[in-house]
Formats: sequence, C-alpha cells, structure tokens
Amino acid sequence: MRILSIVHHDNAAAGVFREPAAAARHELIEWLPHDGPPPRLDGIEAALALGGEAHADQDELHPWLAPEKALLRELLERDVPTLGICLGSQLLAQAAGGEIRPAAVSEVGWYEIELTDDGAADPLLGFLPRSFEGFEWHHYEWLLPPGAKVLARSDACLQAFRLGDRPFWGIQSHPEVTLPDLESWLDEFHDDPAAVTTGQDPEALRADSRARIAGWNAVGRGIAARFYEVAATRALRRRPTGRHPRGTPAR
Repeated sequence: MRILSIVHHDNAAAGVFREPAAAARHELIEWLPHDGPPPRLDGIEAALALGGEAHADQDELHPWLAPEKALLRELLERDVPTLGICLGSQLLAQAAGGEIRPAAVSEVGWYEIELTDDGAADPLLGFLPRSFEGFEWHHYEWLLPPGAKVLARSDACLQAFRLGDRPFWGIQSHPEVTLPDLESWLDEFHDDPAAVTTGQDPEALRADSRARIAGWNAVGRGIAARFYEVAATRALRRRPTGRHPRGTPAR
C-alpha cells in the first residue's frame, strides 16, 4: 500500500509511525508542502498529515497552506483514509468544514486525555485506557467538523475526532514523536513565545519525557498499525479482484 506522508519539518515527520508501515511492507511517500507542488493522488491508498509550527489560518504567511488544504479536500472527495496529527488534524478538520482557532490554553508537555464512549469503541483508539497521558505541543484547536464524532478530550480542548464512520481521523497530541525529535523541539523552547507563557521548564520536560517516551511510542505504533490495517482493508475491497495492496495478503 502506498501512503502519502505530508511532512512540514524534518523533525516532525512520521516518527514511530514508520515502524508499523515498514513491518507491513507499506511504502511511505513524503511530501513537504513548502518544497514543491502536491503530488498526484493516483495510487495513493492512505495519507498522514503531520505536525508543524505554522497555524492553520496563516495562509498569507505560509502560501503552501492553500495547496495542502486543496489536497486534503481531494483526499476527502476520493475517500482516501487520512490521519491528521496536530497541525494536520487542524487542517483536516478545516477541510471537512470545521472551525480552527487559537486555543484558550496552550498545551505543551504531558497532559491527561480522556476517551469518550465513541473513542473507546473506535478502531484506532479503542485499545487505549479511558484515561492516559499524552505529549502535546499546540496553541490552536479545532472545533468539531459537521457530522464528526468526538473521540477524546482534555481539560483544555477536544483531542481526537473521526468524521462519522468515514476513514478520517484527527488527533491533537503527538503519538508519532520520537525522543530525538521531541528533544529538538525542547532545544528551541524559548523561540516559541506561546510555549514560554505556559510556564513549563523545558529541562524538567526533557527529563520527564525521557522517562515516559517508551510507553508513548508504543501508543503511537498501535494507533498507526490500526490505521494502516483499516486503510489496507478498504484498499483491498476497492481494488479489482486479484490485485492486493502491498502488505495485505491474498485470501
């Protein structure tokens, strides 16, 4: 199966999401929106939209946002399974008709996340406990797109959605992040004024993250593996008889 990975920064790429893709012999195809025009979607059977420093309403400051948003709308029109992370979740929510806005409270660090009943029954998130702590770094939030389900929330904002029963998910936290990438963000903590206003100590966050990251990475691998399984099953059903997406055995 060929999976489009929309990457906004080298240190905010697919991270641990790569591992279950490689294990299932899926191919990740990276596109950096600020480096060139969007790729054709022919042959793409799933997509990841990942995080970044830009905000979803900064089209004038970041001209590459417009073609990325158009690509996400095309993914929706084609019904290509898509998982959005942080900025990617905000852009996906916006493409689906939802509103994005500055969050009342920025979340930077480890926060408690609660699954809703829909989240507990969800094919991607349902393996998680009803309450868990996840790593966050965001200053914007999305409001629920029309017809979407809330899958998770924190005290500050909504944390995960699915577009009805369609194969489109948005997650506000960073289950994909590796420890080296996370530490590189902390290296630049004081360059992010909104992060500074949270009052967090980046060195305390670094130590805390080193202790927590192994468990969080297991969560990320679990979410990604389940997303790829959903996408591969859908791809198999949509392909002509006798053709199978890479990583999906013939039956």
